[in-house]
Amino acid sequence: MLSESSAAVVAATLPAVQAHGEAITGRFYQRMFDAHPELLNIFNRGNQATGQQKAALAAAVVAYAEHLTGGGDVPWGPVLDRIAHKHASLGITAAQYTIVGRHLLAAVGEVLGDAVTTEVAAAWDEVYWLLACELIAREARLYTLAGVAEDGAVWRDWRVAARTRETADVVSFTLVPADGGAVPAFTPGQYVSVAVDLDGGRGQQIRQYSLSGRPGAPDWRITVKRVRGVAGAPDGMVSTFLHERVAAGDTLRLSPPFGEVSAVGDGGPLLLVSAGIGLTPAMSALEHLAVTEPEREVVLVHADRAASAHARRAELPRLQERLPNLSVRLWYEDAADGELAGLKAEVATGLVDPDRIPLSPGARVHLCGPVPFMSLVRSGLRRRGVPADRIAYEVFGPGMLRG
Repeated sequence: MLSESSAAVVAATLPAVQAHGEAITGRFYQRMFDAHPELLNIFNRGNQATGQQKAALAAAVVAYAEHLTGGGDVPWGPVLDRIAHKHASLGITAAQYTIVGRHLLAAVGEVLGDAVTTEVAAAWDEVYWLLACELIAREARLYTLAGVAEDGAVWRDWRVAARTRETADVVSFTLVPADGGAVPAFTPGQYVSVAVDLDGGRGQQIRQYSLSGRPGAPDWRITVKRVRGVAGAPDGMVSTFLHERVAAGDTLRLSPPFGEVSAVGDGGPLLLVSAGIGLTPAMSALEHLAVTEPEREVVLVHADRAASAHARRAELPRLQERLPNLSVRLWYEDAADGELAGLKAEVATGLVDPDRIPLSPGARVHLCGPVPFMSLVRSGLRRRGVPADRIAYEVFGPGMLRG
């Protein structure tokens, strides 16, 4: 809890920090990377280039300060869990919070100037360390549960046993432990971090990919879409590397599974809604349920540009055979080639209409896809009476959902 004196100072200065939030976080990243260039190997350079990361950090710090002073509407327990899982998958250490805190508070002073008195600096330092201590505690527990040390040593070598071309822009990699050891368990909806060394000595970059295969299998599977830059954004560094440089027999460094969201819920009707490469946790959920709960009522809703862009679509007839209560509803922007032998599905042309999504009473919902898509679907389901706590979703990158 924020001290009474600090709460008054934070409440009074919050509008100024909010107004200059992105300037502060932009200066913070510049300072920190100048002093610690090795941290560039952890942070997503694509999000840095587009400005998404600094905007997300500014919004998070302001929202947390609002929460500590009795305002705001962010559900901080789930948000902190989400951040902690992401940090653990990157191998973030407690010592790195000291580095972040030093440069973030210095950036506040540099941007706001003389307005940052000793009292103001102390109050915002208290805000930062309350947030940092919450995350450090959660991450320590995650490291313990994953059986790894708290020194960021999360990485393990995995051999690419097979590479499968799914569509023009999507490839699946089947992975086995390079040391021949056990394959860790995971829950559908969890992800792993993949660390690669970029060509030309450009350092390391890390990205998260949902595990798209069956839990309990003798291998892991990730399904990766190649990210092509649009509107001036760069191409995806890691997805491009994986598509162009990684073949069967190569070795990749992976983290243990993390992620607080389950794609299968806790029984009862299940609604899986995905768009594009967001299908990966849904495919893992279907593979899992085909073994563990084959009679469960499941509705799969998927949206894509076209049938030809719908990765792993050919696996759906097999899963329908094993899941007799699985129904499939597909939306393609171009449905000219929407037929698939053996697939029983309703296929519509255009964008997903949340009002036309089949919805059983008491259904658990899992969403995965671009943030605007998930926001549209989630808002529509909430209007139809689905409680917020029955809608799980996964966000990769700095975006979050509201409402």
